[in-house]
Amino acid sequence: MPDPLSPREISAPSADEPQSGCSADPSPAPAVDQPGEPTSEPYGRRDTRQYEPVWVQVARPRARDRVGLHALLFLATILTTTYIGVFHWLSWMADYRPIRTAIPLGAIFTRGFWYSATILIILGAHELGHYFACRYYRINASLPYFIPLPPPFPLTGTLGAFIRIRQPVTTKRALFDIGIAGPLAGFFFTVPALFIGIALSHVARVPPRFSGLELGEPLLFKLASWTIWGQIPDGYSVNLHPIAFAAWFGLLATALNLFPVGQLDGGHISYTVFGRRSTLVTMLMMAAAVVLAFNSLSLVLWTMLMAAMLFAFGPNHPPVMDEQLPLNRARQWLAALALLIFILSFTPAPIQPLDLLK
Repeated sequence: MPDPLSPREISAPSADEPQSGCSADPSPAPAVDQPGEPTSEPYGRRDTRQYEPVWVQVARPRARDRVGLHALLFLATILTTTYIGVFHWLSWMADYRPIRTAIPLGAIFTRGFWYSATILIILGAHELGHYFACRYYRINASLPYFIPLPPPFPLTGTLGAFIRIRQPVTTKRALFDIGIAGPLAGFFFTVPALFIGIALSHVARVPPRFSGLELGEPLLFKLASWTIWGQIPDGYSVNLHPIAFAAWFGLLATALNLFPVGQLDGGHISYTVFGRRSTLVTMLMMAAAVVLAFNSLSLVLWTMLMAAMLFAFGPNHPPVMDEQLPLNRARQWLAALALLIFILSFTPAPIQPLDLLK
C-alpha cells in the first residue's frame, strides 16, 4: 500500500474533479520527511536571524546570609566610628584651640556616638534601600556588609557598606529601582542630619597660624551653612559638630555612588536611561575622574578602584532583556532627581591638606 505521506501522492485536483469551497494552491507542496529522518533542508545560520534571544531565569538555591559575620562587622564599625567620633567631638569643643579637655572613661561612648550613630544611620539607610528593592523584585541579595576602618586612619572610622546581589537583574525597571533606592534612602536621612549638625556647630575665629585639613563644601552644604549662619566673616569658620561631619561624609558617599560609571549606582541609572550609549558616558566620566584625581589626592584611591572595576568587568553594562524599552515618565523624573542630588552632593576636592585660610 502506498505511503499516505509520500510526496508523489500529493497533487492538485484536476479540472474534471469536483472543487471544494477552498481554492487549491497551485505551487508544489513542500517535501515532508519521514519521521525520525533529517529535514530535507539543513538548519543554517540564515534561519536563526528570525529568532530573538530567549532569556531563561535559572532557579538557584537561595544562599543564606552569614548573620554572625554581618553582626560582627557592624559591631566593629560601631566601635571604630565611635572611637573616631570622640576626636570629632573634642575638635568641636576646642574651637581650633589645642585640645585639653579630659573625658571621663564612662562618657567616651556617649560623646563619640553623636558621629557614630549618624553615619551608621546614613550608610545603613543607603544599603537597606538597595536590599528592600531587591526583596521587592524577589532578587537574592545579602544583608549589608559594613566596613570598619581601624584607628590609625582618624577621619571617618569606616569605608562605607555594601550588599551583594547574587543573581542577575534582568529587567530595566528592576535595575533602575534597585540602583536609585540606595541614594534616595541615604539622602533622605542626610539632609536633616546636615541642617541639625550645622545648627549645632560653632562659628569660631581661626588662629593665624592654624593649619589642618580643609573639607570641600558641596552646594547643599554651602546652602545649609548660609541658611543657618549667613555670611561668615573673614578669619572665622564653621567648626563642625560631629553630626555635621557625618552628614558631610554622607553627602560625599552619595555623590561617589551616583557617579555614572560601570557598576556604581549612577552607572545602573545611566544604563537604564541611555542604554548602550551609557558606555560612552562611562568612558567620559572615567576620564573626568582621572583629571579630578590630579586636582585632589583624596580622590586617587576612589579613581583607582573605579579603574580596577572597569578593567575587571569591562566598560559595557551587563544587558537586561528589555533593553530597548524606554523608562516610563515617573522613572525619568526620578533619574533627573538623582542627577540633581549628585550635583548638590559632589565636590571636586573633598579633602585638602591646606591652610584653612587659603
